[in-house]
Amino acid sequence: MERLRVEFTTEPFDLDEAPAHAVVAREVIQSAGLDAVDVGPFGNTAEGGADAVLAAVDALLRKSLAAGATRVSLQVNVIGEGEK
Repeated sequence: MERLRVEFTTEPFDLDEAPAHAVVAREVIQSAGLDAVDVGPFGNTAEGGADAVLAAVDALLRKSLAAGATRVSLQVNVIGEGEK
């Protein structure tokens, strides 16, 4: 099965406090059972099997938009054998 890496940010930004949409997006990714999850203030990444990543992206989009995100920027890459 292919492995995928997803990188994403949600907007609008708030430098003083994480907005609800950012918190929701991070919770979705952290609870999705993905590998190599890295969340930060300006971007987030996670890796996993294709089905798990695609299901997490679906939930991420739906839940972060419902929580007030006005933009979600994401990139999904296929990870080759031994690639990090």
